[in-house]
Formats: sequence, C-alpha cells, structure tokens
Amino acid sequence: MYDSDMDRVLTILLAGGMGERLYPLTKDRAKPAVPFGGMYRIVDFTLSNCFNSNCRRICVLTQYKSNSLSRHINRGWNIMHTELGEFIEVIPPQMRVNSNWYLGTADAIYQNLYSIDQNDPREVLIVSGDHIYKMNYEKMIRQHRQTEADLTIAAIEVPLGEADRFGVFEVDAVNRVVGFEEKPENPKPLPDNPDKALASMGVYVFNVDVLRQSVCKDAEMSGSSHDFGKNIIPRLVRGQAAVYAYNFQDENKKESQYWRDVGTLDTYWEANMDLVSVDPHFNLYDHAWPMRTNLPTLPPAKFVFAEAGKRFGATVDSIVSPGCIISGGVADHCVLGPEVRINSYAHVTESILFEGASIGRNCRIRRAIIEKNVHIPEGTEIGYDLDEDAKRFRVTHLGVVVIESAEKFEMSVK
Repeated sequence: MYDSDMDRVLTILLAGGMGERLYPLTKDRAKPAVPFGGMYRIVDFTLSNCFNSNCRRICVLTQYKSNSLSRHINRGWNIMHTELGEFIEVIPPQMRVNSNWYLGTADAIYQNLYSIDQNDPREVLIVSGDHIYKMNYEKMIRQHRQTEADLTIAAIEVPLGEADRFGVFEVDAVNRVVGFEEKPENPKPLPDNPDKALASMGVYVFNVDVLRQSVCKDAEMSGSSHDFGKNIIPRLVRGQAAVYAYNFQDENKKESQYWRDVGTLDTYWEANMDLVSVDPHFNLYDHAWPMRTNLPTLPPAKFVFAEAGKRFGATVDSIVSPGCIISGGVADHCVLGPEVRINSYAHVTESILFEGASIGRNCRIRRAIIEKNVHIPEGTEIGYDLDEDAKRFRVTHLGVVVIESAEKFEMSVK
C-alpha cells in the first residue's frame, strides 16, 4: 500500500443511526445520507477526512433505511485503488452472531468482528457519519502509537452548559484519561477553565486486541447498553487501561475550531447557514483539504431576467449547485441543491432547498427546509406566520419550517 504507517489501520464508519431528531429529513433515508451544503451528504465530510488522512481501508456499517446511503457511496466513492489495498465496503447488518439488529455502537462492532479480523488490522479507527468537521486522523493515530495507548479518544473543549450532551473526560498532566462519564448531569469543568469541559467527539483509535476483548466481554454482560460511551470506555478507564485523549486539531484553518453535531433540525439548519456568509465558518474551498462527493452530470447554474424595477434573477450570500435555474427570482442566504428552480418575483431567504425543489412565482419563503422535488405553488408564503405554518408543517424551536415531501405539501394546500 501507499503508506506503510497506515496500511495496518482499518476504519469503521458507523452509519446505522435512525436520526429520529432529524425527522422528517430521515423519513426515507439514513441520517448520514441527508443532503448538506447543496451537493454533499453528511457522510461525505467524514469520508473526506478519511481520504485526506490516508485512511483508505474503510468499512461502512449501515442499518436503517440504508438504500440511499449505499447508493451514494457506491456512486460517489468508487475512487479507491484496490490494487493498492484501498477499499470502501458498505456492510449491512448480517446477523452473523445473533438475530438482533445493532443494539448499540459496541454491539455493531461485535457483530462485525469477522469483517475486522478478515482485514487483519493493527489498529481500528472508529468514526461516525453524522458530524461536520475537518480532522486529520493520521495525526491521532501517530499519537496513539507514540503513547503506546490501548485506546485514544478525540476530545474537544465545549461550553460547560452544553457538556451534558457528550461524554466528558477527566485527564491527568499527560492527557491520560482518569475519569469518563457519558452525558453527566453535572459535567466536571476543566481544571484551568471552569467554563469549559473536555468532551468526546465519538472518534476512537483502538488496538485491535483491546477492541475485540472489550466488545466480546460487553456482549456477555446483561444490562449493558452495548455502547462505547456508556459501557466500554468507563470500564477500560476503571480497569487502568492506557486510555488517552487526543486534543482536536482543526484542519479548517479558522480562528475557532469547527465541529458540529447536526443531530437536530435546528442544528442542521444552523450548520448549513454557517456556509453562506462572506467568510464562512466552515471552509469548503480549501484545495489542501478537498471535500468529495458524488458529482451529478448537470449543466452549470443559470440566472435569467434582469428587468429594472421588475423581475431580477439573482442570488446573494448563497450556495448554488449545478443545474439550478434562478428565473427572475431572488435567493438570499440560501443553500440550493442540484436542479432547484426559483421563478419570477419569488423571494427566498435563509432557506435550504433540496434537489429538484421549485418555487413558484410571487412566493415568499423564509427560514425553510424544503425537501426533494417539492413544488411550492405560485403566491405561497412560508415562514412569515408560524402559527399558520404549524397547522400544516413541522416548525422547529428556531422557527424553521420543514416541508417534508411533495405529496404531503400538495395535500396541505388542497
């Protein structure tokens, strides 16, 4: 293989979550397959991290509503060189060891020990497919080897008030983990900063023997949640295993670190809006850390009509994907997926439009997420009267209106 330092690393990408808090965007697709940033899927950001980190032996574990995700990976990520030992394999639940679906993150690994052993790795890198960030996993693996760790966990500082959503570390002077609690009611702050806590990013590097022993032992324990954060990690820390934290090194090249869990509709909308400012919080344009996806064969975006004082086809502070036609309407602070159409005199602001969505003439749309192939009829207003919107659609805490399907929208306007 191309890199002797990385050819004994196997990456396991956990992509089987139901994504209930992102419903209805996960009604017909797995959470990692939800579109993000116009042309991408959420999973593309973790896979791009893997590719850019020379982690190119990858098993993707799927489960719920996996067809869209599997199709996207097969079409968009068939770039590995098998003759060099590179691969991406999509592995659905096989019920090889029992008749259960995956009961937790640790159980997903346990049920796939056969696939892990077939690849004979030295270390196993475990990542999830539902976060937006840039990270060089190769640096983390180097630290893991230098410290002779059994397990290394990626860590990021988070505000203390938000730490109850994560696994929280206690570390000593050399970053060895001496305490770990999953989603604690009273998170412990950093010793030198009472306003911050050290949180797990859900990225792990295991020595393969430690991983195998841990998940096999866990599988035999009644009452276990079969989860890395709740069960495996605390047990290893209590057992004096060599568990170390790896402080997140952001490849995003911005003043503040960027790591977003897009697990809710509001955080998903906010993360998309992060992309459209003049100086975006998350940089998609860094040639040194390219973000890859399945690129559709479509014509360039087109903007038509520029009649002074009348209709004007334009976008401002927006992302516009291939195949879009802005036909006399305006998109302001929007993320437009492929083949979106905005017709004359329509105004769309702070919204996310999925592939094939179309906005009729004279529409006014604000703070909306509009699903694939939904047509908004002429003269429709969305986002300006949330009480009325809530009678027909999902409205989030931040006032984002979610139009979930063409069929449901057509029923609501009859």
